[in-house]
Amino acid sequence: MVELAQHLIWRCATLRSPDTVAAPMSGAISDLSARTILDSRGNPTVEVECYVDGELGGRASVPSGASTGTYEAVELRDREAKWAGKGVYKAISHLNGEIRDTLVGMSIDNQEAIDTALIELDGTANKSRLGANAILGASMSCLRAATDGPLWAHIASGGPSSIPVPLMNILNGGAHAASNVDIQEFMVVPHGFNDFPEALRAGVETYHALKLVLVDEGLLVGVGDEGGFAPNLPQNEDGLRYVLGAIERAGYSPGKQISIALDVAAQEFCHGEGYHIGGKILSGSDLGQMYSSWLDHYPIVSIEDPFGEDDWDSWMEFTAREGERVQIVGDDLFVTNPDRLTHGIECKASNAILIKLNQIGTVTETMEVIRLAKEAGFSTIISHRSGETADNIISDFAVGTDAGQIKSGAPARSDRTSKYNQLLRISESVDSYSILFQ
Repeated sequence: MVELAQHLIWRCATLRSPDTVAAPMSGAISDLSARTILDSRGNPTVEVECYVDGELGGRASVPSGASTGTYEAVELRDREAKWAGKGVYKAISHLNGEIRDTLVGMSIDNQEAIDTALIELDGTANKSRLGANAILGASMSCLRAATDGPLWAHIASGGPSSIPVPLMNILNGGAHAASNVDIQEFMVVPHGFNDFPEALRAGVETYHALKLVLVDEGLLVGVGDEGGFAPNLPQNEDGLRYVLGAIERAGYSPGKQISIALDVAAQEFCHGEGYHIGGKILSGSDLGQMYSSWLDHYPIVSIEDPFGEDDWDSWMEFTAREGERVQIVGDDLFVTNPDRLTHGIECKASNAILIKLNQIGTVTETMEVIRLAKEAGFSTIISHRSGETADNIISDFAVGTDAGQIKSGAPARSDRTSKYNQLLRISESVDSYSILFQ
């Protein structure tokens, strides 16, 4: 996996200092305030503001997933008539009540103490009492309030940092689109470029080229939740064929400059006796063989959630066979949970993990999962959710944790482009890039 990790990462050779390395803020939390805002699907979500010594220090908003793992921390929804049951008034009440009362007076420069207080206040294993959305909103707003400089530099705290390679979802299916496509995300990975701006441009050009490819095929070009095109397709493999055609139509070399990544989200079509995909019912072994065939014919460098969240045997079988030639990413399998990740490391179920802050609920716990993954030699990918906001915190998080990769959807819609635009800003702090692989 060392070669594959190098395939998908630029490392910042030189970061400007000391002006981009911000000292932590000091002071006490003087107030915490929450409100309801809308996410990218038009559903309510939580926005939280943290005040330090009477001044607004940080603001953060919380995303929401569509294809959610069973073992994720619990997002608290009102389940009442207002907002069609998706209201977050209870979470807001917790934030403006007991969470505020607990955090006011605490030092802003100790994120671990803040997050520990939030976890203990909730008192459940899955954050179901206060809600992971409420807890994460408080945690992230405090993180932002803890620095008056670049957030990524505060997160890095003098450690290594890097501009991540983007995994750009340009064709949507599964739970992210109203189509007949089972595979949830077909992504392009622009890794063969000298810097992030060039890579982003190549991904954007490929996105627009895909629209032309689909139009030529007489297919509809409406978009799904994450901004990727969402046509009906005769078969799932056609998605690979069209994305490959888009890479070539944009003028790039498949596999050398731009490769393909998949988020299968297999839990969504795992029912009873097997995997219901493409009009067939396949066993885990048969499904794995289908992926192996795709690896033989397409420049695929990453496959996320190829099997269900409890089908450990299929994960282990596929990783043992293909783990040297493809990144195998656990999302629903691990849900950014240290216990599930530890089990996956021990049984060699995969070689990479998707990181979503709202799956676990606090900044500190997320950082711990990243640490565990890196110590095991796993690749790490910081990820958005399908129900996003314009908050770009995951961009700073990806840089500051030296994650190496980021998922932020298509290069369309402000909820997705806000992350890419923040990475463009951060990339201006890089004096040079050390290209490890092209």
